[in-house]
Amino acid sequence: MGQKIHPIGLRLGIIRDWDSRWYAGKPTYRKWVLDDANVRAALRKRFAGESARRGPRSRNRDAGISRIEIERAPNMLKLTLHTARPGIIIGRGGRGVEDIRADIERIVSQKVHINVQEIRQPELDAHLVAENVASQLERRIAFKRAVRQGVQRSMRMGAKGVRVLLSGRLGGAEMSRKYSDRDGSIPLHTLRADIDYGFVEATTASGHIGVKVWIYRGDILPKAAT
Repeated sequence: MGQKIHPIGLRLGIIRDWDSRWYAGKPTYRKWVLDDANVRAALRKRFAGESARRGPRSRNRDAGISRIEIERAPNMLKLTLHTARPGIIIGRGGRGVEDIRADIERIVSQKVHINVQEIRQPELDAHLVAENVASQLERRIAFKRAVRQGVQRSMRMGAKGVRVLLSGRLGGAEMSRKYSDRDGSIPLHTLRADIDYGFVEATTASGHIGVKVWIYRGDILPKAAT
Protein backbone atom coordinates (compact mmCIF):
# COMPACT_ATOMS: atom_id res chain seq x y z
CA MET A 1 0.00 0.00 0.00
CA GLY A 2 2.78 2.40 0.86
CA GLN A 3 4.33 1.84 -2.56
CA LYS A 4 1.14 2.55 -4.48
CA ILE A 5 -0.18 5.74 -2.83
CA HIS A 6 1.33 9.19 -3.29
CA PRO A 7 2.62 10.31 0.14
CA ILE A 8 1.32 13.86 -0.36
CA GLY A 9 -2.02 12.88 -1.91
CA LEU A 10 -2.69 10.51 1.00
CA ARG A 11 -2.37 13.42 3.46
CA LEU A 12 -4.38 16.04 1.61
CA GLY A 13 -7.01 17.54 3.86
CA ILE A 14 -5.32 16.07 6.95
CA ILE A 15 -1.93 17.73 7.37
CA ARG A 16 -1.37 18.99 3.81
CA ASP A 17 -3.29 21.48 1.71
CA TRP A 18 -3.91 21.49 -2.04
CA ASP A 19 -1.54 23.42 -4.33
CA SER A 20 -4.55 24.77 -6.25
CA ARG A 21 -7.20 26.26 -3.97
CA TRP A 22 -10.39 27.50 -5.59
CA TYR A 23 -13.97 26.51 -6.33
CA ALA A 24 -15.76 26.79 -9.66
CA GLY A 25 -18.88 25.48 -11.34
CA LYS A 26 -19.06 23.53 -14.58
CA PRO A 27 -18.74 26.48 -17.00
CA THR A 28 -15.37 27.62 -15.63
CA TYR A 29 -13.96 24.52 -13.93
CA ARG A 30 -12.40 23.08 -17.08
CA LYS A 31 -10.86 26.41 -18.09
CA TRP A 32 -9.33 27.04 -14.67
CA VAL A 33 -7.82 23.54 -14.49
CA LEU A 34 -6.18 24.05 -17.88
CA ASP A 35 -5.06 27.54 -16.90
CA ASP A 36 -3.39 26.19 -13.74
CA ALA A 37 -1.52 23.59 -15.78
CA ASN A 38 -0.46 26.22 -18.33
CA VAL A 39 0.71 28.61 -15.62
CA ARG A 40 2.89 25.97 -13.97
CA ALA A 41 4.29 24.83 -17.34
CA ALA A 42 5.07 28.42 -18.35
CA LEU A 43 6.89 29.17 -15.10
CA ARG A 44 9.00 26.03 -15.26
CA LYS A 45 9.82 26.65 -18.91
CA ARG A 46 10.72 30.28 -18.19
CA PHE A 47 13.32 29.40 -15.59
CA ALA A 48 14.55 26.41 -17.58
CA GLY A 49 15.94 28.73 -20.24
CA GLU A 50 18.65 30.13 -17.99
CA SER A 51 19.97 26.72 -16.96
CA ALA A 52 19.65 25.26 -20.46
CA ARG A 53 22.21 27.72 -21.80
CA ARG A 54 24.83 26.43 -19.38
CA GLY A 55 24.08 22.72 -19.27
CA PRO A 56 22.11 19.86 -20.81
CA ARG A 57 19.24 20.03 -18.37
CA SER A 58 16.18 22.07 -19.33
CA ARG A 59 14.63 22.50 -15.90
CA ASN A 60 14.12 25.21 -13.31
CA ARG A 61 17.08 24.08 -11.21
CA ASP A 62 18.73 27.52 -11.13
CA ALA A 63 15.71 29.15 -9.51
CA GLY A 64 15.22 26.21 -7.14
CA ILE A 65 11.43 26.22 -7.47
CA SER A 66 9.84 23.47 -5.40
CA ARG A 67 6.11 24.27 -5.32
CA ILE A 68 3.75 26.60 -7.16
CA GLU A 69 0.56 27.39 -5.24
CA ILE A 70 -2.44 28.97 -6.94
CA GLU A 71 -5.39 30.63 -5.21
CA ARG A 72 -8.29 32.22 -7.09
CA ALA A 73 -10.88 34.87 -6.38
CA PRO A 74 -13.49 35.99 -8.95
CA ASN A 75 -11.15 38.60 -10.47
CA MET A 76 -7.78 37.81 -8.91
CA LEU A 77 -5.22 35.01 -9.07
CA LYS A 78 -2.70 34.73 -6.25
CA LEU A 79 0.50 32.91 -7.12
CA THR A 80 2.93 31.72 -4.44
CA LEU A 81 6.33 30.48 -5.59
CA HIS A 82 8.34 28.44 -3.08
CA THR A 83 11.98 28.78 -4.10
CA ALA A 84 15.42 28.34 -2.59
CA ARG A 85 16.82 31.31 -4.57
CA PRO A 86 14.23 34.09 -4.62
CA GLY A 87 16.67 36.64 -6.04
CA ILE A 88 16.65 34.89 -9.42
CA ILE A 89 12.87 35.19 -9.65
CA ILE A 90 12.54 38.71 -8.25
CA GLY A 91 15.27 40.14 -10.46
CA ARG A 92 16.93 43.52 -10.22
CA GLY A 93 14.54 46.08 -8.79
CA GLY A 94 11.64 43.61 -8.95
CA ARG A 95 11.68 43.60 -12.73
CA GLY A 96 11.52 39.80 -12.84
CA VAL A 97 8.26 39.68 -10.89
CA GLU A 98 6.69 42.31 -13.15
CA ASP A 99 7.64 40.32 -16.25
CA ILE A 100 6.19 37.14 -14.75
CA ARG A 101 2.98 38.93 -13.81
CA ALA A 102 2.53 40.23 -17.36
CA ASP A 103 3.07 36.77 -18.87
CA ILE A 104 0.68 35.05 -16.45
CA GLU A 105 -2.03 37.68 -16.93
CA ARG A 106 -1.99 36.94 -20.65
CA ILE A 107 -2.60 33.25 -19.89
CA VAL A 108 -5.39 33.57 -17.31
CA SER A 109 -6.99 36.91 -18.35
CA GLN A 110 -7.10 37.98 -14.68
CA LYS A 111 -5.16 40.24 -12.41
CA VAL A 112 -2.26 38.35 -10.85
CA HIS A 113 -0.62 38.85 -7.46
CA ILE A 114 2.75 37.10 -7.02
CA ASN A 115 4.29 36.15 -3.70
CA VAL A 116 7.81 34.71 -3.63
CA GLN A 117 8.47 32.62 -0.52
CA GLU A 118 11.99 31.53 0.33
CA ILE A 119 12.76 27.94 1.32
CA ARG A 120 15.26 28.47 4.13
CA GLN A 121 16.29 24.81 4.41
CA PRO A 122 16.42 23.34 0.90
CA GLU A 123 17.98 20.16 2.33
CA LEU A 124 14.59 19.37 3.90
CA ASP A 125 12.65 19.84 0.66
CA ALA A 126 12.27 16.53 -1.19
CA HIS A 127 11.92 18.09 -4.64
CA LEU A 128 15.07 20.19 -4.26
CA VAL A 129 17.03 17.21 -2.92
CA ALA A 130 15.89 15.17 -5.93
CA GLU A 131 16.92 18.04 -8.23
CA ASN A 132 20.36 18.11 -6.61
CA VAL A 133 20.88 14.36 -7.00
CA ALA A 134 19.68 14.48 -10.61
CA SER A 135 22.07 17.34 -11.34
CA GLN A 136 25.00 15.31 -10.03
CA LEU A 137 23.99 12.30 -12.10
CA GLU A 138 23.97 14.46 -15.23
CA ARG A 139 27.47 15.65 -14.38
CA ARG A 140 28.54 11.98 -14.30
CA ILE A 141 29.21 11.86 -10.57
CA ALA A 142 29.01 8.32 -9.16
CA PHE A 143 25.38 7.62 -8.30
CA LYS A 144 26.13 5.99 -4.94
CA ARG A 145 28.15 9.00 -3.87
CA ALA A 146 25.47 11.46 -5.00
CA VAL A 147 22.72 9.59 -3.16
CA ARG A 148 24.73 9.14 0.03
CA GLN A 149 25.70 12.80 0.17
CA GLY A 150 22.07 13.84 -0.32
CA VAL A 151 20.88 11.57 2.49
CA GLN A 152 23.60 12.68 4.90
CA ARG A 153 23.07 16.37 4.15
CA SER A 154 19.34 16.12 4.90
CA MET A 155 19.92 14.21 8.12
CA ARG A 156 22.44 16.81 9.31
CA MET A 157 19.82 19.53 8.78
CA GLY A 158 17.38 17.83 11.12
CA ALA A 159 15.41 15.32 9.04
CA LYS A 160 14.14 12.33 11.00
CA GLY A 161 14.32 10.03 8.00
CA VAL A 162 15.37 10.14 4.34
CA ARG A 163 14.99 7.67 1.50
CA VAL A 164 16.31 8.07 -2.05
CA LEU A 165 15.44 5.66 -4.86
CA LEU A 166 17.10 5.66 -8.29
CA SER A 167 15.74 3.72 -11.25
CA GLY A 168 17.30 3.43 -14.70
CA ARG A 169 20.56 2.52 -16.41
CA LEU A 170 22.72 3.38 -13.44
CA GLY A 171 26.37 3.89 -14.29
CA GLY A 172 25.63 3.30 -17.98
CA ALA A 173 24.78 -0.38 -17.41
CA GLU A 174 23.16 -2.39 -20.19
CA MET A 175 20.09 -3.24 -18.13
CA SER A 176 18.15 -0.86 -15.94
CA ARG A 177 17.97 -1.49 -12.22
CA LYS A 178 17.11 0.20 -8.96
CA TYR A 179 19.30 1.51 -6.19
CA SER A 180 18.04 2.75 -2.85
CA ASP A 181 19.64 4.34 0.19
CA ARG A 182 17.98 5.47 3.41
CA ASP A 183 18.60 6.68 6.91
CA GLY A 184 16.23 7.11 9.83
CA SER A 185 12.54 6.17 9.69
CA ILE A 186 9.94 6.83 6.98
CA PRO A 187 6.44 6.08 8.44
CA LEU A 188 4.45 6.18 5.19
CA HIS A 189 1.20 4.94 6.76
CA THR A 190 1.18 7.43 9.65
CA LEU A 191 -1.07 10.25 8.48
CA ARG A 192 0.23 12.78 10.98
CA ALA A 193 3.81 12.19 9.77
CA ASP A 194 5.05 15.17 7.75
CA ILE A 195 6.56 13.35 4.78
CA ASP A 196 7.66 15.37 1.79
CA TYR A 197 7.99 13.61 -1.57
CA GLY A 198 9.75 14.66 -4.76
CA PHE A 199 10.36 13.10 -8.15
CA VAL A 200 12.76 14.29 -10.87
CA GLU A 201 14.13 12.66 -14.02
CA ALA A 202 17.82 13.01 -14.78
CA THR A 203 18.73 13.11 -18.48
CA THR A 204 22.01 11.23 -18.95
CA ALA A 205 23.90 9.92 -21.95
CA SER A 206 22.56 6.42 -21.31
CA GLY A 207 18.93 7.49 -20.86
CA HIS A 208 16.58 8.86 -18.24
CA ILE A 209 17.11 8.03 -14.56
CA GLY A 210 14.24 8.52 -12.15
CA VAL A 211 15.05 10.05 -8.78
CA LYS A 212 12.50 9.70 -5.95
CA VAL A 213 13.02 11.25 -2.53
CA TRP A 214 11.05 10.86 0.71
CA ILE A 215 11.90 13.10 3.70
CA TYR A 216 10.32 12.64 7.13
CA ARG A 217 10.33 15.97 8.97
CA GLY A 218 8.45 15.01 12.15
CA ASP A 219 4.82 14.73 13.19
CA ILE A 220 2.15 17.41 12.87
CA LEU A 221 -0.10 17.08 15.90
CA PRO A 222 -3.53 18.69 16.27
CA LYS A 223 -3.64 21.80 18.39
CA ALA A 224 -4.98 21.34 21.89
CA ALA A 225 -8.51 22.67 22.36
CA THR A 226 -8.71 25.79 24.48
